[in-house]
Amino acid sequence: MARTSGEGAGMPSQRQLRVGEIVRKELSEILTRGQLSDPDLDGVIITIPEVRMTPDLRLATCLIMPLGGQNGDKVVKALNRSAKYFRGQVSRRMTMKFMPDLRFILDTRFDDDDRIGALLHTPDVKRDIADGDDGEEHED
Repeated sequence: MARTSGEGAGMPSQRQLRVGEIVRKELSEILTRGQLSDPDLDGVIITIPEVRMTPDLRLATCLIMPLGGQNGDKVVKALNRSAKYFRGQVSRRMTMKFMPDLRFILDTRFDDDDRIGALLHTPDVKRDIADGDDGEEHED
C-alpha cells in the first residue's frame, strides 16, 4: 500500500528521525564519560551533530566532528574500531527489537559551507551574478 503521509522520496520518516536522535544522545553521553581504552580517542572531544538511520533502522550512520577538526580521519578509524562496544552500550540504554549497526563518518558539512562561501566571493562568480542581475532588470 502506498504511503499517504506525503513523505517525499529520500526524506527520512518521523520514526527514523526520532530513533536517530535517541542514538545520537546516547552516543554523546557515552563519549562524554570518556571510558574508552583506545589511545587515539584519549583526550579528544567529539561532537555528534547528526545520526542518520536507514529506513529499516538496521544501520545508523553517525556524523562526527572532533573539536577543532584535527585528526578527523584518525578519530573516525578509532570510532569504527570501537563500533561494537558503542553498539553494546547503546543497546543497554535503548529498547528496540534490533539494535542498529553503527558506522562513523566525518561530518564535512561545515567545510563544504566554507568552500561554497569562498567560491561565491571569487571575482568570476561576482561578475556572473552581477551580469545576471543586469539581465533581469532589462526584462522587466
